[in-house]
Amino acid sequence: MAEPLKNQFGRDVPKRIAAQIAAVHPAFDRGGFERAVTRGYDALELMPRGRHIAQTLRRFLPESYPQALEILLASIGSRSAPAEGGAMASFFYLPHTQFVADFGLDHFEESMRAQYELTQRFTAEFCIRPFLERHRDATLTRLHQWANDSSPHVRRLVSEGTRPRLPWAPRLREFQRNPAPVLALLELLKDDPELYVRRSVANNLNDIGKDHPALLTETAKRWLADASAEREWVVRHALRSAVKRGDAAALSVLGYGAKPAVAMGAVEITPARAVIGESVRISFELINSGRRRQQLLVDFRIHFVKASGDSSPKVFKLKQVELAPGESVQLSKKVSLAELTTRRHYPGEHRVDVLINGVVEPLGSFELKAVGTRSRR
Repeated sequence: MAEPLKNQFGRDVPKRIAAQIAAVHPAFDRGGFERAVTRGYDALELMPRGRHIAQTLRRFLPESYPQALEILLASIGSRSAPAEGGAMASFFYLPHTQFVADFGLDHFEESMRAQYELTQRFTAEFCIRPFLERHRDATLTRLHQWANDSSPHVRRLVSEGTRPRLPWAPRLREFQRNPAPVLALLELLKDDPELYVRRSVANNLNDIGKDHPALLTETAKRWLADASAEREWVVRHALRSAVKRGDAAALSVLGYGAKPAVAMGAVEITPARAVIGESVRISFELINSGRRRQQLLVDFRIHFVKASGDSSPKVFKLKQVELAPGESVQLSKKVSLAELTTRRHYPGEHRVDVLINGVVEPLGSFELKAVGTRSRR
């Protein structure tokens, strides 16, 4: 199983933060802070660890929020200074952003300046959200300005921070009900020169589509008019969840709206009895049984057994193919059954379907066994 992210955000993080603050603010009680912040620290997960550090900082920095924030920002150094810590390096600034989110709502300008700086070192996508709820219009006005900023990190914040269903964050319920203000920002960013930003735009539009599927497809059609290759990618990525759901309108936008005339053969799901931690290979032949050339979007899904014994389907992308009448293609994919932080596996029969232009066809199944049970290949 993958190592929990919290293990890469250990006690060394608050100690480094304390050292940086003490360097610019000698009155900081470094020892007292370190003793206080480590109490109960090990039992916390990643995000709660960041919030715990922020809340402890509030006790040990000056009572005045603007003064405390000034010290905190002075301690982080220049934007070009690399953070230590490998892949988790930027998470070093998680407590700084949570400090702003938790204590800065009554100080709009100071907090906006802080988020502008912090998002260029980590991301302010989490701490901007309370400001969208408390200071909706003022924050949207600022985000409209930032959509033209020279920094791609700031421009990405405009999109990522307004995602209605941002992972690891509370949903923005008002924008779930009415995403028009968010769409207005995405219009400014859909042709951004940075893929980093365009990917965020696609993810945001994908979020919107989960609550407003018709609006998603209407926007996708409009954006595809005279679209560049880069914008076409944004639209395809934004439609991915709708495609996985088999949404006919979304499939039609991408040119896969026609009901497929196909046959399948040479189906193999091996091993028939797999073991948790191993893998399973799914392969089959797809044949155009119709009289016309067909554009086909082919995915498959596995109904993973849950702890309760029920199942939860997960769709895997496979291939886009174009087949002439009578033409066939062999398709295959290997799926890992290793334990992940995002997916646990449980014994039982796992059904497999193939999705062709959104039309579901049963493909077969495999039996998943606990570790220690040999698979029959």
